[in-house]
Amino acid sequence: MSLLREKILNVATDLFQTRGINSTGVDTIVAVAGTTKMTLYKYFRSKEDLILEVLQKGHQDFQTWLSDKLTSNTKKPSEKLQKLFDFIEEWVSAPDFRGMAFLKASAEFPNEENAVHRLSAEHSRQFRQYLTSLATEAGVKDADSLSLQLSLLIEGAIQAEQMKRGSGAVKYAKKAAKILIDSALKDSR
Repeated sequence: MSLLREKILNVATDLFQTRGINSTGVDTIVAVAGTTKMTLYKYFRSKEDLILEVLQKGHQDFQTWLSDKLTSNTKKPSEKLQKLFDFIEEWVSAPDFRGMAFLKASAEFPNEENAVHRLSAEHSRQFRQYLTSLATEAGVKDADSLSLQLSLLIEGAIQAEQMKRGSGAVKYAKKAAKILIDSALKDSR
């Protein structure tokens, strides 16, 4: 990836997360990136293409980070489920935490036919699928139900933290998740 393309992508990511997607125009992106519209459109056919790439990169970066954390810090599959909220809490507590991009994007693009909304819905589905795979690895019989419950807790806690940093929502979600995970593991024996 060219350095200029990467810079535009990073600037857009920052601006979309801090100012909102719809509130951030192409003029602002190129001014902050120190480039021109012509250069932006050389790398991204439209603002929508830039938005989609920002979302895709953010989703991949988060999934890779979480997966790496769980893999390198746990030995047994059931430990991954138990440690999941520890790492979500670590992520939410980081100074550069800005939330889940797909949650923000779907709110800004509520029309289900919109490409940004569709990609956001797909990222939500992929995240739930990842949680399902963790539950399946741990031997949970009804992995789909547990993954939906955990994703609701995670997404809700993240939304609460986006609205008010230090709300404690992740700590409460973590307590609720422990009950759900322990119950699901117990039912699977």
